[in-house]
Amino acid sequence: MRVLLFGARATDIRDEFQKYPQLELVLKDPDVVVCYGGDGTLLAAERQWPGVPKAPIRNSRRGNRCIEHPPAAVIERLARGELVETLYAKLECVVLRADQPGPASVLTAMNEINVHMARINSALRFRMWIDEDTYKSGIEILGDGFVISTPFGSTAYFNHITRGFFHSGIGVAFKSTSEHTNHVIVPEDSAVRILITRGPGILTYDNSTEYIELYEGDELVARKHQEPAIVLTWEPMKHPSDQF
Repeated sequence: MRVLLFGARATDIRDEFQKYPQLELVLKDPDVVVCYGGDGTLLAAERQWPGVPKAPIRNSRRGNRCIEHPPAAVIERLARGELVETLYAKLECVVLRADQPGPASVLTAMNEINVHMARINSALRFRMWIDEDTYKSGIEILGDGFVISTPFGSTAYFNHITRGFFHSGIGVAFKSTSEHTNHVIVPEDSAVRILITRGPGILTYDNSTEYIELYEGDELVARKHQEPAIVLTWEPMKHPSDQF
């Protein structure tokens, strides 16, 4: 098995792999990525090696998505093939510009797509469609922005806004908006389309350092990505709110 170590302190556990000749440490084309750090390390690894199984080992005070058992025990289970493969749905988001044809950007997220007003004293305005149906008869929503979340990500920023999480589907959480509710949940096969009616706004995803500026007339189309994230867990997971 070709194993790539990822994380700021990943070299600290390198010697543990010498016990298992079936685990070959590599720098590219891995069969599995061992993430040593926190939740952000896992998200960053999924961006760099999408679709490759990740074994997240906790080395952070904040690592709810990471296996809390000692690295030696996790690596032993990995070598024996005893870690459990768990699939998590991801989001795909297409950014369409008002002044150009075709997609301007296509990105994927394991947790969420996050859009926020770009100016602290100027609220964002937008309209939303679920598939081809207008949300609330096409009302214009005014506020700080919104988050489009996966079930996996619903225990992160989505939860901070709504104080809840969801088991399946796609969640949209509204940030300090004129809308009467703070969120909606739609089926996982739905497409969420949002038109920016007044900007500017800023889009980012998961913990990426990439930012995309949004302006009046720009659109986002978010839906379930065709390929899931594969996470190796200590035991079978029932729901993303469960701890590793």
